[in-house]
Amino acid sequence: MSFDVAVVGAGAAGAATAYQLALRGRSVVLIDERPLPRSKPCGGGMAASVQQWFPCDLTPAVDRVIDRVRFTWCLEDPVIADLPGESPFWIVRRDVLDGYLADQAAAAGAERLEGQAVTEVSRHGDGWELCIGEQRLQARALVLAHGSRGDLVNQLGVADPNPRLAAALALEVEGPVDEPQTARFEFGLVKHGFCWCFPRSGGYSVGIGTFLGRTVADYDQVLTALLPSLGLDPQAGERRHWPLRVWNGHHPLHRDGVVAVGDAASLADPFLAEGLRPALLSALRAAEALDAYLSGEQQALAGYTRTMRSEWGESMSWGRRIGQVFYRFPKVGYQLGIKRPTAPQRIAQILSGEMGYGDIAQRVIRRLGGGLLGAGR
Repeated sequence: MSFDVAVVGAGAAGAATAYQLALRGRSVVLIDERPLPRSKPCGGGMAASVQQWFPCDLTPAVDRVIDRVRFTWCLEDPVIADLPGESPFWIVRRDVLDGYLADQAAAAGAERLEGQAVTEVSRHGDGWELCIGEQRLQARALVLAHGSRGDLVNQLGVADPNPRLAAALALEVEGPVDEPQTARFEFGLVKHGFCWCFPRSGGYSVGIGTFLGRTVADYDQVLTALLPSLGLDPQAGERRHWPLRVWNGHHPLHRDGVVAVGDAASLADPFLAEGLRPALLSALRAAEALDAYLSGEQQALAGYTRTMRSEWGESMSWGRRIGQVFYRFPKVGYQLGIKRPTAPQRIAQILSGEMGYGDIAQRVIRRLGGGLLGAGR
């Protein structure tokens, strides 16, 4: 079998890339080692602004619409604020979102190979040959969308060669939800990180992340305090650990005939751990570049790297520096940053893409101390 593009990984980034390419009339195969739908550890928070990148309606994949945030320090000293806009923040279930996007890709003409792992990738003329079980297929171009755990990006020399991995734990907890449109963020219980509690149908998506060095939270201790604050059993939920490849500097996201998207490209926000919006942005920009590349524009894939640097990486370079200071001095950061009256609106603007970290960096520098920020570089 021969295709224009083979997409390895059918998560949000991979399925969206396959969909965007199929819409452009390209022959695409979407490959995943597990059948869809399948669960995936992820908080599921996603800015509603991503809808602008899709001709299809994404709301069938939306579980909850969030219009309020609640920040706390050690479950006390709350900051509660309404988010601007009619539907600024969505909560999705990853099994639903990934499956929905894969279905959209198939409806647009993409083929799907699920429950089969890619065991080998090699050059084949001007394109690539992939071994999938007993099958061999050829593609003119390759999309690496295998998430944080895949190693093809390293094998093929794409994206960050020494990725920075944030330690994270996710769990889905069944139970009553007293504020179904409020997202909660807790900053005091986790050293060098924070907790998030997102309401969903029948319960919560809960996560714990640490973002400095090799720090790993005492998850049981954190959950013993956190879950009862939601009216839940401290032992509830299945704990799932996963590494989160956060943005850690500018790196080429392409080579000849190959691009990396989503977590495989280390695009997650190093401060707020946002991963879905950059995944879907990279899917759109990669599809645009691949379409041009397949039409003979040899520099189109380099253009993808430049575009992602401009539209995402420049903001994340500031986000990393802000995060390094905030998570070293979180109590000061909470008092001087989160508790400011404008903080919830600023965070909502960052998550929606209306504002980048660079737009607020000078304000943060003045509040947290320029010397501290410089020391964290």
